[in-house]
Amino acid sequence: MSKILKTQREVGGLYEMTDVAVGRVKDSRYFNEDLAATKLSQRTWGTYNVTALWVSMCICMPTYMMAASIISAGLTWWQALLNVALGNLIVLIPMQLNSHAGTKYGIPFPVFARLSFGVWGSNIAAMARGIVGAGWFGIQCWIGGEAIHTILGTVIPGWTSFPLGVWISFFGFWALNVAIVHKGPETIKFMQSWTVPILVTVCIALMVWAYASVVGLGKGLADIFVMPAASKPASFGITFLKSLAANIAFWSTMALNIPDFSRFAKSQKAQFRGQLFGLPLTMVAFSFIGIFVTGASRIIFGEFIWDPVQVVAKMGNPIAAIIGCLGIMIATTNTNVAANAVATSNDISNLNPRKISFKTATLITGAAGVAIMPWKLMSSASSYIFGWLGTYGIFLGPLAGIFIADYYIHRKKLVDVESLYSADKGRYWYGKGTNKKAIYAWLLACILPAMGLFIPAISIVADAGWMVGFVLALIIYPILMKGDKVSLLSPEENDEITESVSEGSSQSANA
Repeated sequence: MSKILKTQREVGGLYEMTDVAVGRVKDSRYFNEDLAATKLSQRTWGTYNVTALWVSMCICMPTYMMAASIISAGLTWWQALLNVALGNLIVLIPMQLNSHAGTKYGIPFPVFARLSFGVWGSNIAAMARGIVGAGWFGIQCWIGGEAIHTILGTVIPGWTSFPLGVWISFFGFWALNVAIVHKGPETIKFMQSWTVPILVTVCIALMVWAYASVVGLGKGLADIFVMPAASKPASFGITFLKSLAANIAFWSTMALNIPDFSRFAKSQKAQFRGQLFGLPLTMVAFSFIGIFVTGASRIIFGEFIWDPVQVVAKMGNPIAAIIGCLGIMIATTNTNVAANAVATSNDISNLNPRKISFKTATLITGAAGVAIMPWKLMSSASSYIFGWLGTYGIFLGPLAGIFIADYYIHRKKLVDVESLYSADKGRYWYGKGTNKKAIYAWLLACILPAMGLFIPAISIVADAGWMVGFVLALIIYPILMKGDKVSLLSPEENDEITESVSEGSSQSANA
């Protein structure tokens, strides 16, 4: 009786590919070192590291602007804060669920997508998320460019009236970000250690200034918090729902590509606790700063100003403007590298892993960030929250539903890792590398919320686009995949290809 080859090793619930399996797929067109499953020795992130990652990503200008834009949309401060808290608790659910596969098998998001969409078809899901990531990259570069523009306008007379000034500032910050990302993912851990304190300091200083300015005008905290909404929304319910959908969509990209980071976690407990501690609490706390300063801006300047760069520019203190904008630039770069550029570059590399390296993909990400025209997305609070965030959630919600339904319901968390990197010989090849049923499920789940964009009578399904699409995909995908047997790994087959190693001897096994 021939011995079945062991292609993966399990230690304490975590899996890695055996050296033999790696040797068999290393020449595959669907494998490169950037997309390779992490070895157990590479999974070193504890609860603190995962928490620090999320804190560094949440403390950013888009978080501030998200909360501020909700105030501008017509909600009061406590309604806006409740909206942020609820939205982030909801999106935390699919994020935690999708993190599991990354930690258990060490696979990044584009490879995780191969389970449901096929080895080649995963490009469809990866690029849907990648386009949004490129959009966020462009938005962050525009924010940083605004900060540079404000600094130059402060120190160079006539700069703000120079027609090309804002574009020079934008492309200067863009080039800086592309150059940093081009150095590789290892820059994340280094940057997050010192950029977060800088932005926290800047924003607390902004709060102190806002409060002092309000007091100087003979007002107080009551005037900041107990005030009418910026506008009278036609329907509180619709405005709250739209804002909630936008809050969910805010991190819906990370809800998909979270395996890019969870694959470095040392345990499921570490990734779970890290995200629980790092995401909702940080988002609520930092959103409060955005709400506070935006509310104060109404008293100080006579209007709600949701863009912190504009607030800093209006201070009338050149030194404060320069320091504040430098802090914004540094922190924005950190978030842009970690949350947007790295994940998007991995998605692009997945198109052709043998020919598109991570470094090449970063250049493509940069170009896409310009092509998305972030200056239009940031033209107003409504364009940002309802146009940008509200629309892309319609298409990403169904993807999250498909991934969760596939991993938990269809295949019961059992994965043949080697086959994720194989071509026509692997169990995830489906038909010509693409699982058409996953594409059908995605399109079907997108149709109803997308129709709401054009049919006023059902606009509510578009307002709740991410949630509607997520639930529909969660139902539709298992139904379509009911007859699938080829891609499934049975418990018996899993035992046959998996070498179980006790935790005590894992060190020698990894050597």
